Amino acid sequence: MNDFIVNKITKSSMRKSLFHFTRARNLPSISHIDALYSCNQVNPQLSDARREVRRDIQFHGHLFVANAHLKIADQVMASDTTHLEFHQYVDKHVFFWPTQRDCKKMLEIYSKREPNEDFAILQLDAQSLMTDFYDSIKLTKYDSGSSPRYPTRTSYRKSLGMFLPINQFEVVHRNDVPTKPSEIREVLVEGKVTNLSRYLQTVYCDNRSVMNDNWKEHAQTIQGFLM
Repeated sequence: MNDFIVNKITKSSMRKSLFHFTRARNLPSISHIDALYSCNQVNPQLSDARREVRRDIQFHGHLFVANAHLKIADQVMASDTTHLEFHQYVDKHVFFWPTQRDCKKMLEIYSKREPNEDFAILQLDAQSLMTDFYDSIKLTKYDSGSSPRYPTRTSYRKSLGMFLPINQFEVVHRNDVPTKPSEIREVLVEGKVTNLSRYLQTVYCDNRSVMNDNWKEHAQTIQGFLM
């Protein structure tokens, strides 16, 4: 059953890879431990309150930058979920975009928001990663960390229920969860993704000096990602 669901999700040629967006400054830490850790795994205190600004801490002797939490309008939140509960749940996961187009939008947003920051994108094999971490994966239909421009017009509410365990895909049919591959907006892995080099296809980053030697053979520029 695991293979059937993963194969269905990754059948399209547009969904053969997962994309992890991060800051270039995080690459030394990521490549050193060969893993992606959720904020909660790095330091649970990062989730004690909403992060209004990004946080820079040390992790395994390298820099780890935790992004700020965007302020989400009260009108978008479900009545049974507080802002803190939502942010703490999000912080327990590593996030991936299921298509290059979705990741490009993320790059465009952050490049405009932080023009002096360098960013990096990890392209990973979707089928093998999702198979190996199947029991830890959730899927979303919407960009969970965003704050809709017109909150009163949204057709869903942000709650912990919008994070669908992959084994419930095409079993649960609700407006706030994906019911077919084309509706999947995010792929989340709870905790961490280890042995990252096993899945790595390409590292897009303009600064090769922040990568270890093993990863440099997979390196391309950000412009290569945008082509």
